[in-house]
Amino acid sequence: MSQQITAVWQANPDAYGPRKHRRPCEYTAYVPDLLSAHALDFSAELTADIVDAERALAAFGGPGERHLEQLARFLLRAEAVASSKIEGLQVNSRRLARHEAKLAAGVQDKDATADAVLGNVKAMDLAVQSVALVENVEVKDLLDIHRALMEYSDQPEIAGLIRTTQNWIGGNNFNPCHAAFVPPPPEFVETLLQDLCAFVNRDDLPGTVQAGLAHAQFETIHPFMDGNGRTGRALIHVVLKRRGLAKDFVPPISLALATRASAYVDGLSSFRYTGSPDGRSALDGLRDWLDLFLTATRRATNDAAALQTSLANLELDWRASLKPRKGSAADRLLPELIGHPVISAEDVMRLTGASRSAAFAAVESYVEVGILQPIGNQQRSRLYEASKVFGILTDYERASATESGNTRGEQPKRAVPYRHNSS
Repeated sequence: MSQQITAVWQANPDAYGPRKHRRPCEYTAYVPDLLSAHALDFSAELTADIVDAERALAAFGGPGERHLEQLARFLLRAEAVASSKIEGLQVNSRRLARHEAKLAAGVQDKDATADAVLGNVKAMDLAVQSVALVENVEVKDLLDIHRALMEYSDQPEIAGLIRTTQNWIGGNNFNPCHAAFVPPPPEFVETLLQDLCAFVNRDDLPGTVQAGLAHAQFETIHPFMDGNGRTGRALIHVVLKRRGLAKDFVPPISLALATRASAYVDGLSSFRYTGSPDGRSALDGLRDWLDLFLTATRRATNDAAALQTSLANLELDWRASLKPRKGSAADRLLPELIGHPVISAEDVMRLTGASRSAAFAAVESYVEVGILQPIGNQQRSRLYEASKVFGILTDYERASATESGNTRGEQPKRAVPYRHNSS
């Protein structure tokens, strides 16, 4: 049975902060039921929503989709950027792509926030390309995702380490007594994570339900001192890929959750019921959370399908204006630009297998017709940008930040990139 544990925060007269936060105070930590304790029972309406969400996932990125690998790379970065934004790390995709390309080219570019988001990209990549493929997910796999996430953060010393002290969400930085939520005390964390992994390894329930409940439980356990939200959202994609629902792409569910941030928090709060795992509070709480999660999954998949169409049309426009010779370096580069919208001639060589002279000739032909524009002032490893890719991504992010998907009739509900004219 889930429980609330009341404890006393000890006074610390030497702590930094106002005197009122240095006094002893009482707080309550929440310990959830083990996921294995739930006998899941779904209403006909919820079952229909599950079917709709899984049908949408199955319809997107199926056999025959062209250049899905590049779209998958594009979506993975969009998901990492969105997941980071939920945690207050504001970096748009253009800034991230430029930073990543500069680092790859050996150009110095100090940007701590972009480094942190690149850590999220690395963690997401590890989650879907490695952890999702293991026979049985274990706690060490979750630690690996967290380690990848935090390696280039401002707290690398906590990477891959389960917390040994109490943490909390909201309130102040000095004690948990006025926090919005206090996760389980550290002595409960290992057992809860073992149970979570056992739940992730099941195959006897719908994959979307499994992904949603695993995420909510992970966020409730909050096993790390930082990086819990981003690690927990990566776990969603581990489950979806393991269950064959998103084998080739990452639906950017974090974008949909960020649009309904208050509902996201409320849904997690409903999941954190008190009482018996088979009681009415538990059943209602799980259903409330799953309603939100399934809606976000459908929305993310539908938006990604619209994005795919826009990018495919852009490639057709590029091909019509460039008219590359079939099999040439310029021809082979076209689909790669979707996943690599900031690129150097060296990147072209690597991606297409072209010689140095052929790569430079391809880049020049792209510049001549306006597909690529040179950026920066470095002479060595000069970078080029396909700005229209970022224009499409901006429109996608802005549309996904509304309930209707139409920014002409509805203002975005969260911070979104400005729409700039692109060449």
